Amino acid sequence: MAAQLTDDELSAALAGDPSGFSAVYSTISPAVLGYFRARGVDDAEALTQDVFVDILPKLTGVKGGHTGLRTFIFSVAHARLVDYRRRSARTPQLTEFDPSQDQRRSRSAEDEVLGSLGGITSSLSLLNDEQREVLVLRIVADLSVEQVAGIMNKTPGAIKQLQRRGLIALRELVKEKDHAAS
Repeated sequence: MAAQLTDDELSAALAGDPSGFSAVYSTISPAVLGYFRARGVDDAEALTQDVFVDILPKLTGVKGGHTGLRTFIFSVAHARLVDYRRRSARTPQLTEFDPSQDQRRSRSAEDEVLGSLGGITSSLSLLNDEQREVLVLRIVADLSVEQVAGIMNKTPGAIKQLQRRGLIALRELVKEKDHAAS
C-alpha cells in the first residue's frame, strides 16, 4: 500500500515548510509518475517534476486536507498531461532520411535546359553525340570554341567543324518537321 502523509507533514507542507514539501513529494510523486506512465507519456519523470515545480508556490492555498491536496496535485498533473498532448500534436515527427524511400525526383540540369528549348530536344537527340555536345556547350552553356575544345579534348578547328555540321543537320531536321506539320 502507498505511503500516507502524516497530519504533521501535511500541516508543514501547507504552511510552506520545505520539509513538508519534501514529504509531499516523496509520498505523492510515485503516484503522479505512475499516472503519466499509464497515460503513455514519453518522459514521465520530467513531467512529474514540472507538476511539483508548479504546485510548490501554491501549496499554502490548498484546502481540504489530504483529499484536497491529492485532488489539487492531480488536477495540475492532468493539466500538464493536456499541455503535453497538445504540444506533441503540434510537434512534427522526426525521422531519419532514407534516400531509398524518397519518392521525389527532379530532372537533371541538362534535362531542364534542354526542356526549356522547346521542341529542339527531340531534334538534338537525332544528332550524333559529339555534334550535340558541341552545340549544347557552345549555345546553351555559352562557351567559346577554345573552352569547348579544352573540355572535349579536340582542336578548335575540329570543334568548329562539329558545330557547322551539327547546325546544318539541325536545320535539315527542323525543315523536315515544318514540312511534316504543314
